[in-house]
Amino acid sequence: MTKTLRWVGTSFFALALAGVAFGGCQALTRSEAAAALEEASLDAEAASLTSGSIEITTDFTIGDAVESAATEIATFVRSQLPCAEITVEGATLTIEYGANPGTCTYRGQTYGGIHQITVMRNQMDDVVVSHRWEDFHNADLTVTGTAMVTWSFADRTRHVVHELTWTRQSDGRQGTGSGDRLQQPLEGGLLSGFQEDGSRRWDGESGTWTLDIDGVQFRWVDAVPQAGVYTLTTPANKVLSLSFSRSASTTITVTITNGMNTYDFDVTTLPSEG
Repeated sequence: MTKTLRWVGTSFFALALAGVAFGGCQALTRSEAAAALEEASLDAEAASLTSGSIEITTDFTIGDAVESAATEIATFVRSQLPCAEITVEGATLTIEYGANPGTCTYRGQTYGGIHQITVMRNQMDDVVVSHRWEDFHNADLTVTGTAMVTWSFADRTRHVVHELTWTRQSDGRQGTGSGDRLQQPLEGGLLSGFQEDGSRRWDGESGTWTLDIDGVQFRWVDAVPQAGVYTLTTPANKVLSLSFSRSASTTITVTITNGMNTYDFDVTTLPSEG
């Protein structure tokens, strides 16, 4: 069964699961679909929140001393987010967002809480940076946890391994998860977006969820990926696949299948590059 819908500016998890769960498919029950929607959306928001804060801290000179790199990061963050109170000790800087007046918004995300960064290695071919978040939050979610980010300039990749606990502020709902992802810039560079491969796993109210990520390409300006496949496995071991392809300059087609039914959703985006 194929179904085509027009969609602008909403959660792709929400629309995908609504279509599959309520369109007559028996593989996923209504309650399982609702749980999948909430859990996947929470995990995606937590990953987006921390990934955005990592991006802020990538402005430093490769090959300099780790202490110099930490100082450069502090200077850049101050220039972009005047709300931040920043202390630097050696190769570690601690950022408290919202401690000072001024904007706390960067690339559409508004931050609060503490983010600590340690530049562990800063060589021409290998950079390692550790991140720690404490009550780090936006308007909806609070995150506490860590990530280790390793850059390989020969391969033009970034390896991110994280462990996070997140809390939804509206009702206190929590989840604890981890992830191991390899990221690389799109052809237009990191300012355009990145491709991601790997996996995420988290424990929520209803059990353990896993998300496999295969060649998923994100542009910063798009609401959904433009290529690749997500495979979501529920606590009941039911599997939902979401694949993405740019079918036109301003359209991304999201194909959702659970082994019984297939649905296509057309997502209107900004024009593709080139």
